Amino acid sequence: MIELSYSNKQPESQILQQSAQISPMKLDETLSLLFACDNFHALSVLLNSGYQKRIDLIYIDPPYNTQQVFTVDNDRISTISRANSGVIAYSDKLSMNEYLEFMRERLILMRELLSECGSIYVHIDNKVGHYLKIIMDEIFGAENFKNDIARIKSNPKNFARRAFGNEKDMILFYAKNAKKNIFNNITMPLSDEDKVEMFHKLDENGRRYNTVPVHAPGETQNGETGAMWRGQYPPKGRHWRSSPNELDKLDAQGLLEWSKNGVPRIKKFADEHKGKKIQDIWQYKDPAYPIYPTEKNTEMLKMIIQQSSNPSSIILDCFAGSGSTLWTAQSLQRRWIGMDISNIAISIIQKRMGLFPVQVIECSK
Repeated sequence: MIELSYSNKQPESQILQQSAQISPMKLDETLSLLFACDNFHALSVLLNSGYQKRIDLIYIDPPYNTQQVFTVDNDRISTISRANSGVIAYSDKLSMNEYLEFMRERLILMRELLSECGSIYVHIDNKVGHYLKIIMDEIFGAENFKNDIARIKSNPKNFARRAFGNEKDMILFYAKNAKKNIFNNITMPLSDEDKVEMFHKLDENGRRYNTVPVHAPGETQNGETGAMWRGQYPPKGRHWRSSPNELDKLDAQGLLEWSKNGVPRIKKFADEHKGKKIQDIWQYKDPAYPIYPTEKNTEMLKMIIQQSSNPSSIILDCFAGSGSTLWTAQSLQRRWIGMDISNIAISIIQKRMGLFPVQVIECSK
């Protein structure tokens, strides 16, 4: 296994031992939880309070080690260093070694919290993301790596620099166990352009459709889809897509299209399409007027939560920031656990949640 080496890297056993020394707390099992403290402490409290292997989904958008200070003032959210104005939301200034170990310590605790069907999404940029990829291979196992997702975050840039414009960041997606992770196969609706491209025929009612063969790869040994239909068997190495009786019904309903040579194909209509599989390039641009620095797109978070959790799942974001993950989980009726060390972030999250019942835990920072 490839490992990343740096001067302040601790043995994993030492990190877990430090975590085990933090006292458990009485946590309300019926409420969502909001920890107002350092997330190593909060993650340790969870582990020591009975939450080991109970979290189905973790999404984090941690600091990117940008060497900037992010501020908030009454007029706007700052995403650049501002020394003389605004209130500091959080500081993102560590050496590279400090940053990598900061992230590694917390990722180790997150692994311990993930259920056997759990997943983790780490939203990061390409300056530190490739280092975190190696660290996550080490912690979660390279065999549990799922995707390196490119997320289109902004419009094309035209900065005067000796490099290509940057309009994307990355999301590293890992499972606790690659063969067991929750994945609900959420699909994306077809756009009008997709429908024209994929369904280029029109029937007499103006419905868009295309056609597929009446047979598909793979032989059926003893089932109906390998039987004779209309005096012939399916081609060698293939089987009928439906039983002969079903194919007759499709023909009677006008859902088979016959060529001049008498070859049938099944009609598939655009308005019955269940949506296209989501690929590893996402176009989810961030809010133009964020309520907190680096606030992320809630439609993206909704898709992640729907894809990798169930209604009974617990969702964790231990770099909660504006609380977008928590708010989205709440709207999807999932129980959530949020953490942030910033008083500004905690205040924004509490205001955003309004009257939703939440247990707020303040612990040592």
